[in-house]
Amino acid sequence: MGATTIVDPLRISVIGTGYLGATHAVCMAELGFEVIGVDVDPSKIEHLTAGEVPFFEPGLEELLRKNLESGRLSFTTSLADAAAGADVHFICVGTPQHPGSNSADMRYVDAAVSGLIAGGLRPGSLVVGKSTVPAGTAARLAAWLSEQAPGVELAWNPEFLREGFAVDDTLRPDRLVFGVAPDGTAEATLHRVYASVIDAGTPVVVVDYPTAELVKVAANAFLATKISFINAMAEVCEATGADVTHLSKAISYDTRIGGRFLHAGLGFGGGCLPKDIRAFQARATELGAGQAVAFLAEVDAINLRRRTRTVTLATELLGGDVTGKKVAVLGAAFKPNSDDIRDSPALAVADALRRAGATVAVYDPAAIPNARRTYPDLTYADNAVDAATGAHIVLHLTEWTEFRELDPNALTAIVAARTVIDGRNTLNPAQWRAAGWDYHALGRP
Repeated sequence: MGATTIVDPLRISVIGTGYLGATHAVCMAELGFEVIGVDVDPSKIEHLTAGEVPFFEPGLEELLRKNLESGRLSFTTSLADAAAGADVHFICVGTPQHPGSNSADMRYVDAAVSGLIAGGLRPGSLVVGKSTVPAGTAARLAAWLSEQAPGVELAWNPEFLREGFAVDDTLRPDRLVFGVAPDGTAEATLHRVYASVIDAGTPVVVVDYPTAELVKVAANAFLATKISFINAMAEVCEATGADVTHLSKAISYDTRIGGRFLHAGLGFGGGCLPKDIRAFQARATELGAGQAVAFLAEVDAINLRRRTRTVTLATELLGGDVTGKKVAVLGAAFKPNSDDIRDSPALAVADALRRAGATVAVYDPAAIPNARRTYPDLTYADNAVDAATGAHIVLHLTEWTEFRELDPNALTAIVAARTVIDGRNTLNPAQWRAAGWDYHALGRP
């Protein structure tokens, strides 16, 4: 991928080989380190060892195979091997929303640290957290390590990966954040790990533990707020007859605002933004600062309302009752260039219409296998044409390039009714209307 590799005697372990961990392990090997990836799931290890990435991420599988062949990268289910054989240990396990509450579930982070301690961490080694955690976690883990593994330091190095761009975001990040304790060697070690990345001009921000923990959730809270702001304006536009796409364009020229994440539509999903803003609120409340982030509850509510509005609009366009109607849903992943369906707005809408009595056919270029496992009652198509055949309404809910480039004339003869809802505001309204379609979009007249 054009990264500058180095030769450094530091050996690296990456605990957790999900989306974050697998990407980080491969990219650390690409930077020239000897890397061992660890996971408790033998199936993940088997796939990765065979050169197969068990999720969709452009460019990652090629780098995985390259670094397996070089001998720099290996995978195991043994935490003991990682503890004994590496100098720097990156914790990359998940912190999902805790069942029954908005707080983050820390069992996987704690298990990873416990396993490293039991495996015999060497004095002088460094444990580096990359998982998104509640403020106070790093201090707790540092105290635990100090007691159980004297001479082992802790640092926090939050990740800022965008699905679909994860390799580039790891090898060429827009910033590196090092959360370290004073008077330790962790900062110097992290500078060694990221030497080539830093030499390429990436800025480094060195902070304390709680600041490092807050950086990721603060960034996600801001992005979620910006997305929900323009979707709130879409609600107002629908009430006034205004066009949210023109509104967004007009305010984006203000350099204080900018146009990124100011695109109205079905809203955000995935494994980060929704659960992170909820966990942020939960932790702030525990710390007595809940009022400071109380606005995030409305950010979350606005986001979920976009899904409800899409279901309502589809029902209205189908005459007030979806029973027996066929609905074509284009998109299952929460965003394009990903097969991640966690908290997918597209699938939430599809399943709500199914439960209301519609027959729903879903097509997505990458996410169908995951969608089938989680939503087995939906119908799935092999392509957009099959999904749209006989449909009384077509819903565009994930903005894959394939869907944006669809020729509406090619669908005209196969649908039962030429009605489309552009849930992402990325189709060309004039093109679809010229082909005889009744075009609707969120926040547009």
